[in-house]
Parts: sequence; C-alpha cells; structure tokens
Amino acid sequence: MARSSATCLLHVVLGGTLIQHIPDEVPGALAHEQPNPRTEPGHTVRIEPGTLLHGIVESDELDVNSAHHQAAKDAPAGVVVNAVAPDGVIEGIEAPDHGFCLGVQWHPEYDVNPGDGRIFKAFVAACGG
Repeated sequence: MARSSATCLLHVVLGGTLIQHIPDEVPGALAHEQPNPRTEPGHTVRIEPGTLLHGIVESDELDVNSAHHQAAKDAPAGVVVNAVAPDGVIEGIEAPDHGFCLGVQWHPEYDVNPGDGRIFKAFVAACGG
C-alpha cells in the first residue's frame, strides 16, 4: 500500500505519467495541499465501485486529508483509477494484476474517516497478519 508521494512513484513504476504541479495543470483545482491541519479532511473523493478500494472502505465517497501537489495524469494498461476528487484529480490507483497493489493520495494514518482504518487492516491481512 502506498500513500501520497509514494502513490506517484507507484504510478510511474506502473507506466503512468504525472501531473507535476496540480495548480499549474488543473484549472479550478481544489487545495490539494490543504491549509488546515492534516488531522482534518480537506476535500472529498469519489470511490469507484467495483474496485479493491471500494470493497475495503465500503463507501462511495470519503472525506480525506490532502497534502500533495502531484497526481497521476493517466491510467495506463493494468492500472485502475479507484478514487477521484471533485475537480477530476486522480486520488487513488490500484493494479489488480499485482496482488495488493493500492495507492491513495491522502494520509490514512491520520484516520479522518471510517475507511482509513479499513485500508490498514486490509493491508495487514494481505500481508498474512
């Protein structure tokens, strides 16, 4: 499981390209580098039905914290977009052909929504724990 900048690295390793600086490339972008504390939500994300992430968080939408200025730009072969912000910025990816290969752009370690803890539990379970 990857989060934030690690998700961008994962995306590139899987053959994807990046938005290098969201404010420069996305007209009307949300504050993906939120001004409020990371322990609070900064915006919502829509969770795509049928994805690993959707099965884990059991929700169609989450309030998430946000501390990134880069994002996945595309969905190359083998990569599934699993979460999207209201401004269209990709907030999560997964690669079903690679076992538990999941990345999100927020910081679930702050546990700002009910799905965050479920992500960590699913990761531990996938590791055999």
